[in-house]
Amino acid sequence: MDNAVNSIGVSLSRSIARLLLARRDAGLPAELRAKARMHIADAVGISLAALHTTTQGREVIAGVSAGGASGQCSVIGASAKLPPSLAAFANSSLIHILDFDDIHDIARLHPSSATLPAALAAAELCGAPGAAVVDGVALGNELMCRLGLVWNPTGTGPVSDWFTTQLFGYMGATIAAGVVLNMSEDQLVSALGLAYMQAAGGKEAGFGVGATARAIYPAFAAMGGVHACMLARAGIVGPQGSLDGNAGLFRILFGRQADDQQLGTLLDQDAWLFRDTEIKPWPCCRLSHPYVAAAQALRKQLNGEPVRIDVAVNASAAKLCHPLAQRRRPQTLQDAKYSVPFMTAFALSRDTLDLSTINDSMLQDEQAHKLADLVEIAETLPDTPGHPPAEIVVTLSDGRKIASPGNWQSAIPEEAVHRKFNACLSHAGTQNADQVWQRLNHLDAELSVTAVLSSLH
Repeated sequence: MDNAVNSIGVSLSRSIARLLLARRDAGLPAELRAKARMHIADAVGISLAALHTTTQGREVIAGVSAGGASGQCSVIGASAKLPPSLAAFANSSLIHILDFDDIHDIARLHPSSATLPAALAAAELCGAPGAAVVDGVALGNELMCRLGLVWNPTGTGPVSDWFTTQLFGYMGATIAAGVVLNMSEDQLVSALGLAYMQAAGGKEAGFGVGATARAIYPAFAAMGGVHACMLARAGIVGPQGSLDGNAGLFRILFGRQADDQQLGTLLDQDAWLFRDTEIKPWPCCRLSHPYVAAAQALRKQLNGEPVRIDVAVNASAAKLCHPLAQRRRPQTLQDAKYSVPFMTAFALSRDTLDLSTINDSMLQDEQAHKLADLVEIAETLPDTPGHPPAEIVVTLSDGRKIASPGNWQSAIPEEAVHRKFNACLSHAGTQNADQVWQRLNHLDAELSVTAVLSSLH
């Protein structure tokens, strides 16, 4: 018998499922629903841009469609119809390919790229309305943020070697799909167990160079969450000790069971940790965002020829700096976005950083190459939670040194999110951006998710 139970005989996965279902039944706060809808709109806009501006989106669709796969679930912006789990894989890939999707800085994960595709596939499978998708995304994101905060990822130790988006995305996607499918508590506990049986997410695709698969790692979690729910609905019973069993997530990955503080975070009945999830202003790795912000501020002060650029990093950012020669000269767009040296140099060389500049053409940018050759890395900063301000010092040819400011603004206001959405749809060639924005931001009123998705292509 599964012995993963607490003092009152309830497993942690059951306690979490019970808590989240109760929150669903009680009704989500209006401001949280509005936030979830905005994050859904942001993700859809990014997906449309990715489909029409990258080859990877088309490669993913071709890959998951191989062998004649077809079904009833939509791929955002495309005419393809796929089985639920494959549609979730394709849509998750599209959301993350541009590295533009939302982020919880402390948990260091992109929740909506895992949860929204699972929720959309589930909604089309069972005919659920848009309001159920909003519920599923908000609650799946909440679980992912809680798991990420308990995990407390840094740049050192075994926990630093996992993509938390992928690892915890299996659980978040399961909750998102399960809520939309109106699964019972028992079914959801089984589905979480089945999700855990698939869980993975090693970071080699990010630590190494040359791979483009880093762009699609959340897709495995989105697909896995849908698989888990479909199997549980069909009657397969998963292990209830997915989190706190003798061979559950905490024992295997943490090396111990969750302590009282961690349990308090996971089972907090009042907090909404999804509130701290932010929408990204630039389509590149979040770890490089402070360096982009600092470099943009420094660019306004430069009135001479740089001869040296000293960049201080912590253990987390250091992973995006080595091997230095290859990080200075990335060969793929994914490597460029994931390189602190190159993104610092590129941000120093450009006034505009958006989809019109952060694309394949940046790989041949001679000014960025010239500045990247001047970048020297020193791992001297503490590895504190989140993404603190970058420290950059530019030495000019006349000996003057200009230092970056000691702060950066990570959050962007709603009007900036709307502008970002419009820019994404412009890159996708979509003419009715305002109508699409309004429809997605009123998703609660939509009775057919399929109709919404059909309007996007």
